[in-house]
Amino acid sequence: RVAERVAGVTVTPHFARIEDKPNEWHQQFHIIVLGLDSLEARSYINAVACSFLEYDEEGAPDQSTIKPMVDGGTEGFKGHARVILPGVTPCFQCTMWLFPPQTNFPLCTLAETPPNAAHCVEYAHLIQWGQDRPGESFDADDAEHMKWVYDRALARAEQFGIPGVTYVHTQGVVKNIIPAIPSTNAIVAASCTLETLKMATMCSPGMNNYMLYVGSSGVYTHTVPYEKDPECVCCSSGVRLEMGADATLSEVLDALVKKFGDELSGIPSVSMYGGANLYM
Repeated sequence: RVAERVAGVTVTPHFARIEDKPNEWHQQFHIIVLGLDSLEARSYINAVACSFLEYDEEGAPDQSTIKPMVDGGTEGFKGHARVILPGVTPCFQCTMWLFPPQTNFPLCTLAETPPNAAHCVEYAHLIQWGQDRPGESFDADDAEHMKWVYDRALARAEQFGIPGVTYVHTQGVVKNIIPAIPSTNAIVAASCTLETLKMATMCSPGMNNYMLYVGSSGVYTHTVPYEKDPECVCCSSGVRLEMGADATLSEVLDALVKKFGDELSGIPSVSMYGGANLYM
């Protein structure tokens, strides 16, 4: 559709996981526009873009190494668009507090008397799968796996007289899918497109730096100039962590986990300035 509407444009699709692309592949683009569906994917691209940053001796980012990003996301009648200039504006890691925690169901509630259809689905997904298919990883994108969960969830719902379990509902619960609203998608996509156009042509000042849209009780939108975290582990020039000269690598890793535990997924890799790997 883009090629039909815009003369001279070339769209090159890639069917793959974004993590499978090397950093050099991402680096070739002038602007990165995100339409991703999870915090994990956004955090990954954010880390890749921030890894391109180089700083001078005073801690200021080298403007030529900044890889601009435009991100949009929707959740029902709510949506956001934002502009990220790594090293200048707040990155995803700086503002992770903006995103609400994921919904989790207590296993004891699921195992006893489920109060609604979603609990029947999660019982089949989280409990029955492990009991009936031990050692087998569940793949939400595998149609046979999803059908298996749906069949068990439907049987459990019928046992307790609970309506509402359908295949589509099962997919929504397992994948945490929220129905898309076309008007919300159009508004957020338009905002992202406009900000990308501004970056590419400098035709107008860009957004500063986060736009929130709420369409559930009218049409409400505003922009917020969120501030960059000066000690962000992703986009700052570096965060000081002092250790004794006789500290072992293991002690350094323990100190890193203690200081940045909430921002790390496990134990971090460590390399020396210049690229030599110390721990992977």
